Amino acid sequence: MGLFDFIQSELIDIVEWIDDTKHTLVWRFPRHDNEIKNGAQLIVRPGQMAVFVYQGEIADVYPPGHYELTTANMPVMTSLQGWKYGFDSPFKAEVYFVSTTQITDMKWGTPNPIMLRDPEFGPIRLRAFGTYSLKAIEPKALLKEIVGTDGDFSSDDINTFMRSMIQSTFADLIGSSKIAALDLASNYAALGETLRKSVVERIDDEYGLDCPALFIVNISLPESVEKALDTRTSMGVIGDLNRFQQYQMGQAMTAAAEGGGGGAADGLGLGLGVAMAGRMLPGAMGGVAGGAAPAAASGPPPVPAADAWYVAVAGESKGPYTTAQMQSGIASSEVSAETLVWKQGMPAWVAAGTIAPLSAAFAQSTPPPIPGS
Repeated sequence: MGLFDFIQSELIDIVEWIDDTKHTLVWRFPRHDNEIKNGAQLIVRPGQMAVFVYQGEIADVYPPGHYELTTANMPVMTSLQGWKYGFDSPFKAEVYFVSTTQITDMKWGTPNPIMLRDPEFGPIRLRAFGTYSLKAIEPKALLKEIVGTDGDFSSDDINTFMRSMIQSTFADLIGSSKIAALDLASNYAALGETLRKSVVERIDDEYGLDCPALFIVNISLPESVEKALDTRTSMGVIGDLNRFQQYQMGQAMTAAAEGGGGGAADGLGLGLGVAMAGRMLPGAMGGVAGGAAPAAASGPPPVPAADAWYVAVAGESKGPYTTAQMQSGIASSEVSAETLVWKQGMPAWVAAGTIAPLSAAFAQSTPPPIPGS
């Protein structure tokens, strides 16, 4: 092999790119100071475009296809090189391959909450996240504005830039949409499409990029607001709050009985137990817990009974209760001998075990001694 043949064998005669990363946007063909020979083969696969750069200027751009590099299909390079009638000597040029396929697993989100004036809740904070796809549509603009001389430019290199742009556009969109926070979930699709179009307007001509798809996966409220909404929803499910309180009192009485009872200081007391007994016992004084008698259909309310007792529970006055209700509370151990009581005519609160007729009820509730003990 002669010297000339050896030099010819060192020249590049096939220019191509096989990408297996699926995340590379731009890749520069590694020339390694070798020159491209006259008649070299250029292979541009589907989903690619090839861009020749000569001495800092973008020359010819090739869509997918198979090309033989000659002056016939290199018009810009021919003009820059001054080739008029073809060329025999090799030439040097940078070749960039640009991927035009969609990169679909891109993610965006709002690292900081967005302040929003909601028509129902007032000022609130929102967070959002979703996914989007990215695609190169204009290689010249992409090389000029973003890639520069980077020999291996991937989607990770532009993801931060895209996320910032989407976040800014989303904040403008959510503020101008005037959609109530509770109605945002039903508008994800419409908001996502509007957001996508707004982002495309900012990146297509200037950066040579397209955003074929953009989705809003979730828009969330602060945890405290979500808890308040859960409470509000629970109240709506419960419905009649008065009946629910009655149910809770019944459950509390059952739990206290299973646990061995307890005094009024345990939190149950006459405020729950005796009041519930007053609702269920036919001989008890009519009325709701706390002594408030229901209004009659017509005429004045009934005069309260003379033996209207009040009980001190956790520093609060509960009542009035009839003597029968008090005796029921003593029998169930909800009222102890030390529980403070009062009724009209008494100068001060006294222990229930020191005043008749309650003291007699305590004596009756104490079982006699076991025979033979």
